[in-house]
Amino acid sequence: MGFLDSILGRSKPKQANLDALFLVPSAAITLQTTMGLTPTGDGSVCYRAAAGAGFSQTQGDVLELLRDAADAPEVEVSSDSFGFTWLQVHRDATDTSGLCTDLHAVNTGLEAEGFGPALLCSLVPFTDPSGRRVGLVYLYKQGTFYPFAPQPGGAQQRDNLLEIQVRDALAAELPVEREMSRWLAIWGAPGL
Repeated sequence: MGFLDSILGRSKPKQANLDALFLVPSAAITLQTTMGLTPTGDGSVCYRAAAGAGFSQTQGDVLELLRDAADAPEVEVSSDSFGFTWLQVHRDATDTSGLCTDLHAVNTGLEAEGFGPALLCSLVPFTDPSGRRVGLVYLYKQGTFYPFAPQPGGAQQRDNLLEIQVRDALAAELPVEREMSRWLAIWGAPGL
């Protein structure tokens, strides 16, 4: 950042650290032991798909990479009502490390081909025996995580207490987003 930028109040955006996704398996152990939340085995990457052959080829290459792996996960692509694309990965619930490796591959594959600005977030959902669900959301543009916990029953209401409990449980393990105004609701996200 230059002198003129600091005078005019401009700042450089925080760079994504996609390796932070590899912190999720240890965070999963913490959530299981402290709160009874276990991974569902699902995960997804949300992005705004670009028009054109270049993006289609890149997305196809990423899908091929995942599907051709020796321990290939189930993979599907869907779109939400806001026009975002969700690339979903399904693994055994005990393979959180493999899931995070897959999500990392999707993010880095898109980023390497110049589509990093289209990335929105990555999501790893958790559940407990009572049916409560919470997702660890990695905000690509912020390089931080936050919890998102929709209330059971389909109403678009959040379980704020659960979100704060998850934040506090993981504060020492993950780069947690401090600005709660950035804890966006991702209604209808796959796995939640």
